[in-house]
Amino acid sequence: MAHFSSEDEAVLQAMLRQLFQSVKEKITGAPSLECAEEVLLHLEETDENFHKYEFVKYLRQHICNTLGSMIEEEMEKCTSDQNQGEESGYDTIVQHVTKRTQESKEYKEMMHSLKNIMMVVVESMINKFEEDEIRSQERQRKIQKEKSNSYCTDNCSDSDSPVNQSYKFCQGKLQLILDELDPGHPKEVRYEALQALCSAPPSDVLNCENWTTLCEKLSVSFSDPDPVFSDRILKFYAQIFTLSPLHMTKEIYSSLAKYLELYFLSRENHIPTLSTGIDVTNPNVNCLLKKVRLLNDYQKEAPSFWIRHPEKYMEEIVESTLSLLSVKHDQSHLGSQKILDPMYFFALIDTKAVWFKKWMHAYYSRAVVLRLLEKKYKSLIATAVQQCVQYLELCEAMKADDILGHSKHCGNVQKTFYYSGQELQYIYFIHSLCLLGRLLIYTQGRKLFPIKMKNRKNSVSLTDLLVLFIQLICYSPCCPKMISATHSENYSPASMVTEVLQILCDQTDCAVECLYNSTVIDTLLHPVHHLMKGTKAAPNCSETALIHIADILARIASVEEGLILLIYGENMNSCEEEESSTGAHIIAQFSKKLLDEDISIFSGSEMLPLLKGAFISVCRQIYGTCEGLQVLLQYSLHESIAKAWKKTNLLSERIPTPVEGSDSVSSVSQESQNIIAWEDNLLDDLLNFAATPKGLLLLQRTGAINECVTFMFNQYTKKLQTHRQKKFGCGVLVAQVASTAAGAAALQKSGFINALITELWSNLEFGRDDVRVTHPRSTPVDPIDRSCQKSFLELVNLLSYPAVYELVGNQDLPNKAEYSLREVPTCIIDIIDRLIILNSEAKIRSLFNYEQSHIFGLRLLSVVCCDLDSLLLLEAQYQISKMLLHAQEENLLEISESHRDFIIDGLSVERNHVLVRINLIGGPLERILPPRMIDKGDDSYSWPMFSSYPLPHRYLSEVARNVDVKQDSDLGKLLFCFKMSDKQTEWIENCRRQFCKMMKAKPDIISGGALVELLEKFVLHLTENASECYFPSVEYTATDANVKNESLSSVQQLGIKMTVRYGKFLNLLKDGAENDLALVLKHCERSLKQQQSPIKSSLFCLQGNYAGYDWFVSSLFMIMLGNKEKTFQFLQQFSRLLTSAFLWIARLHSSRYLPADTIESGIHPVYFCSAHYIEMLLKAEVPLVFSAFHMSGFAPSQIFLQWITQCFWNYLDWIEICHYIATCIFLGPDYQVYICIAIFKHLQQDILQHTQTQDLQVFLKEEALHGFRVRDYFEYMEILEQNYRPVLLRDMRNIRMQST
Repeated sequence: MAHFSSEDEAVLQAMLRQLFQSVKEKITGAPSLECAEEVLLHLEETDENFHKYEFVKYLRQHICNTLGSMIEEEMEKCTSDQNQGEESGYDTIVQHVTKRTQESKEYKEMMHSLKNIMMVVVESMINKFEEDEIRSQERQRKIQKEKSNSYCTDNCSDSDSPVNQSYKFCQGKLQLILDELDPGHPKEVRYEALQALCSAPPSDVLNCENWTTLCEKLSVSFSDPDPVFSDRILKFYAQIFTLSPLHMTKEIYSSLAKYLELYFLSRENHIPTLSTGIDVTNPNVNCLLKKVRLLNDYQKEAPSFWIRHPEKYMEEIVESTLSLLSVKHDQSHLGSQKILDPMYFFALIDTKAVWFKKWMHAYYSRAVVLRLLEKKYKSLIATAVQQCVQYLELCEAMKADDILGHSKHCGNVQKTFYYSGQELQYIYFIHSLCLLGRLLIYTQGRKLFPIKMKNRKNSVSLTDLLVLFIQLICYSPCCPKMISATHSENYSPASMVTEVLQILCDQTDCAVECLYNSTVIDTLLHPVHHLMKGTKAAPNCSETALIHIADILARIASVEEGLILLIYGENMNSCEEEESSTGAHIIAQFSKKLLDEDISIFSGSEMLPLLKGAFISVCRQIYGTCEGLQVLLQYSLHESIAKAWKKTNLLSERIPTPVEGSDSVSSVSQESQNIIAWEDNLLDDLLNFAATPKGLLLLQRTGAINECVTFMFNQYTKKLQTHRQKKFGCGVLVAQVASTAAGAAALQKSGFINALITELWSNLEFGRDDVRVTHPRSTPVDPIDRSCQKSFLELVNLLSYPAVYELVGNQDLPNKAEYSLREVPTCIIDIIDRLIILNSEAKIRSLFNYEQSHIFGLRLLSVVCCDLDSLLLLEAQYQISKMLLHAQEENLLEISESHRDFIIDGLSVERNHVLVRINLIGGPLERILPPRMIDKGDDSYSWPMFSSYPLPHRYLSEVARNVDVKQDSDLGKLLFCFKMSDKQTEWIENCRRQFCKMMKAKPDIISGGALVELLEKFVLHLTENASECYFPSVEYTATDANVKNESLSSVQQLGIKMTVRYGKFLNLLKDGAENDLALVLKHCERSLKQQQSPIKSSLFCLQGNYAGYDWFVSSLFMIMLGNKEKTFQFLQQFSRLLTSAFLWIARLHSSRYLPADTIESGIHPVYFCSAHYIEMLLKAEVPLVFSAFHMSGFAPSQIFLQWITQCFWNYLDWIEICHYIATCIFLGPDYQVYICIAIFKHLQQDILQHTQTQDLQVFLKEEALHGFRVRDYFEYMEILEQNYRPVLLRDMRNIRMQST
């Protein structure tokens, strides 16, 4: 205090004045003193300039000078304690230092000193304020005295504080004001009374007994010709609206609405007519607009608080509004002069009907509005519809240049003060359009239709209204390009209608009821029909209008119900001729014509690329689905888009590179930017073909797959969606693309795999860069840390067998002598080398997190090896089982001289699981896999570990081995059918009926020798019928001696050992079976090579024989109980049937029966045909599962391909595998699809559960199909056959190259 001088006091006063001046509005706006204190206490949180105030700076400096050294000492003390072993976070240290500081003597002294200083300063400021207030009051009284002889023209006086006046405003004063407001008094007296009223606190005015009388007086005073007087009343009303609760303001609102209603109904008032227009500068019009504006402002604010009050208040406001808006003048005595209704003025103030949008938003108010509209004010809706009808009739009758005058003012930069009749009609139309659009969103709003209209015989239904809207897009003009580009508010009719329709499209229930019908679709496509015939669609149907139409169609096609309507029309069972005229066909034909520039009307148009892009976007929504692609296949859109892309690519290559230092905008013209954007758009369109298996084949045929995948990768790095309606990133596309060899190669070239592995390594080894060093990474609890889970799933999606073979096949591991700690892997080989096969100390030392990283690698190996072809490839190239056994050997701990035991840890348990998984073959009941978890307690892991083969017996299931069943009576009936060869047309169906009967009743009979006899006889009889043979007979004369010396690949040799091991386990094969199976495989390889077409390709899978192991031949060998002669003879006959193309994957490898471009793609018919229908039927039959796949970013086709390729080995028990093969042979190749759909149906609950836990891919690849039996779903598959067989078999038969 001794150092606090008068100068310091003055400085502090100035600082406080600056602070209070800055927060004046916040404090004065507080409803109470407590709220004002809360505002000041939380000022730092709410005021961004808080730390810039001089007073705050003064306080901070004062604290720093007084307590700074003490705080630093405490911080150093806490830090030293932490280094000595006390663990505490940063927040804990701050709390500790703060507490010690507040308890210190220095802090208490500082607070006492500050309090004394501030008391002196504040007391001085209060005294000075009181002196200033006294002088102000004296000056005010002097001014009032000088003005007592004249009326006041000021704004409402704020000089007198409401607090000071509230105590002297009483009932008598209000009665006096009421008397003075009487129209009989002089103008000066009335002004003075109004001035006093405006100066009074609104709460006191509203709480007076004479409030109702005051409202009546004010309503009468509104009619005063003096605009100043009217303005003063409006300001009083505005003040009431702002400061008073709803139960008070609703009376003001209702009185103002009632006044306006009477004003418009009165013939004495000079309301403008439609022919004269509205001149805003006219005092009467200006005053009227101000009143409407005040009502409209309150309309938009009221919904934010009226829910807190009884419904009757809100209902009164709504009804008074609707009553006002429904006012109509009697035109009979006026002739042709149409007096403007209130709605014209509301439309002028609120063109887009924002007030109605807000009233309809919440159910609380929407229910009241709709109820009143239905019961009393339906004429409002009829009038709105009438406005739209009249505008359309005007558009149809007039030329575009004339109509454009209606909307020019909307885009004009300068404010206009005069609105002509035409402009008013247009504004009213826009207001009506927005009102109707908002009404249609809600169910009860749509129930108001049909609407009966004057001068119209038929009522206007919902469909009629939607047709009207679409016609407005076609016939109405668009704003000039300068206007629409410069201003965000575009009031062109086409844009406004499109905006309304877009909102309707986004509301599913609304869209189904309003848009998804053939009448609306036909109206949308009407201009397209005309253009395809070479005629103009409508007088004003420009490219912009067509773009709007395409946008609506794209939104319709993005929803399942809309897509079905476009593809099949309203009658899904219609004939082919009717189907060819559906929306999808018309859109595809028009898009193809646009791409081929076959429509002369648009030749040379600047908007043509945008128009092309808009309609291709609609096609993209269609061909991005399996059923849509089937419909559009005939139009070869992929070829047209690829042709357009190649043409655009040539143009983009000529664009000069921007020079460094120059403005990029000037160096690259707008035209060049448009070319680049158009090229990207076309690549996106092509990429979307990869969303389906058959579409991926088409994309591969265009030769643009590398560029498309690179484009996808660029979008991925920018975290952008590849297209608008895609909701779950590019995961499904990557899984789809990675299912093919060409796709995997494209992913490698694009840099996608490199980026994926780099991101994985960053999360796995380095951790995030933005984590504070003071917080070390926590030890992961899960085997795969959450930060690496996404990368793990992306690798699982990527590593299908075609991708593994393309990326890893015939490549050695680096196996370096030394690895840098900062050496980051860049490819799949590096991942195998650094995370899976850790066979050297150098590899182990190069990992920061050895255990976590190696477990990640082992988990990835486990999933990859579920694909038996990938397992054989990795085993053949890298001897992974030998490496894992060696690692287990090193994990042995010598307990005593005669006893060693395994160290139980995360790595040894994971290795044990992988070793059992890769060595043991069998279905869910045929093998036992050890768990991956270590239990608590002494016996933490009771499963036997091993470091050499054979496996411990505990992992071998004791299921019933193969027992040859006795011949059953039903089986005898089936075998008897084969003797009826004289009736070829009947015996096949008879055999199939008997087979189905047996599968439903006694499926276990169809196994062993009985199954062998059934298959042999059935296939023999089929091949004797020429109509059943799909492939021609091939002469094959080689003997065992001819092929005995031919060598098999290491993959095939390992596959033979695996097959024989499994066959012996099932008691199906005996010793010596390996040699017999090898001979069968050699014969098959030679026989198929005769039917192959030589091809040169960069794909590894096409360079030589079939890349994988022949699991179907091995399955047949086991079915035939190891008889090589029967097996090969059966295969020779079976190879002539269509079913062989889909069951026997190696059958069509590089086959000359396939088109050349299909061979070059390396894509098997099982993928582009069967897998395509798997996704199509899955979406239709088990939609929840289909959605789960997309949400998980995984493609059903990939797991299907894995199941089929290895004949369900490891997924089904042997008896079910036999039933799968027998069912497809007896009933047709389409049953391959039906069985897999039945499997997905069986797994539905598990799939949905694992979608939630975000490990669907891992579950489907690692888990066997528990509980699935073919017999249980036979009736379901028969229903699928009835619904889909014609389409499936037709497409399956079309895989073969047609002879010319």
